[in-house]
Amino acid sequence: MMMMAAPVSRRCPCGGTVQVERTEPQYQEDIVRRTVVRRFDIEVGHCSCCGARAQGRHRLQTSDALGSAKVQVGPEALVLGAHLNKQMGLSLGHTARVLQSGYGLEFSRGGIYKALARLAGKAEPTYQELLLTTRKSLVNWVDETGWRVGGRPQWLWVAGSELVTVYSILPGRGSAQLKQILGADYDGWLVHDGLRCYCSLDKACHQTCLTHLIRRCKEMSERATRAAAQFPVQVKTLLQQALLLDDRFERQEVTPHGLAVATGLLEAAMDRLLDKDYRTASNKRLAKHLRQQREYLFTFLHFPGLGGTNCRAERDIRPAVIARKVWGGNRTWKGAQVQQILMSVLRTFHQQGKDAFAPMVELLRMPGQKILEIVPTLA
Repeated sequence: MMMMAAPVSRRCPCGGTVQVERTEPQYQEDIVRRTVVRRFDIEVGHCSCCGARAQGRHRLQTSDALGSAKVQVGPEALVLGAHLNKQMGLSLGHTARVLQSGYGLEFSRGGIYKALARLAGKAEPTYQELLLTTRKSLVNWVDETGWRVGGRPQWLWVAGSELVTVYSILPGRGSAQLKQILGADYDGWLVHDGLRCYCSLDKACHQTCLTHLIRRCKEMSERATRAAAQFPVQVKTLLQQALLLDDRFERQEVTPHGLAVATGLLEAAMDRLLDKDYRTASNKRLAKHLRQQREYLFTFLHFPGLGGTNCRAERDIRPAVIARKVWGGNRTWKGAQVQQILMSVLRTFHQQGKDAFAPMVELLRMPGQKILEIVPTLA
């Protein structure tokens, strides 16, 4: 910490003398704009016996490339660029401008992309282990959103557990893509928004997000006539009561027996609503969807702690939504692969409350492969 004095003028504007009474501290946190250029004098030779080529390597190097590729983005700058582009949603062009205006580093968009692709290649073994962890996790919160690759519409999926978060960019929004992420035999708990493809994992236990349904009912009731609005209002009320019941149980305001009784009453009330026939098209669609999802509506009340919403997956997918709005998506499938790897690794570091900088800088400097510390050990 630097100590800097801020003396007061001893002469008052009125002509009098100022008497110092005390000294008060004030703190200022700032950054140092400093760029380091390292030159490595690399010895190159060959074996006098077999003729094999030999090349030296310094512990701070991140690549063995020479010739036209001898000028490279340093690991600290590259990891910062990965945070800006893959976690915070800046475009490659804006990322290059931050590195240039903040640190005087001159790199093109293509140069930064190639460097990020090299980082993703180093992190791919970690990504594969994160994917395996997701498939073994007891609970996964899943969601999907639109994405673009080469200007064509694709889908970005997210599966988040208590320990890790995995993103995957795939050309579809169906059961085939879901099974590609979690595996066809996934038998844990799955919390989702009620999209039909999720039910294709028939070995899993499901919980439909009540927040999505409450929002849908609210929008329907605002557009419908007074008579037609009764059904969505009644459904919304029951679902809100279910979430409130779960909150009260967590606060120990309801006993396990009271929870079971209240859950039975809510389920019976929902069954009575779904036994009726509805005239308006919107009410028919809602009733049909609720009948399909009926056994997944109140799962969280039978298994306290699961939760009745998919808010966690929505939070995980929000950075991708922001990035899509800013720069649209990836130009190639190779870029999409880099995107999903680095997003998954950086998000998992953040999820576990760990700093990604030092481990990823070390990863870049290692000549071989390494699994990062964010991969948990599962029993």
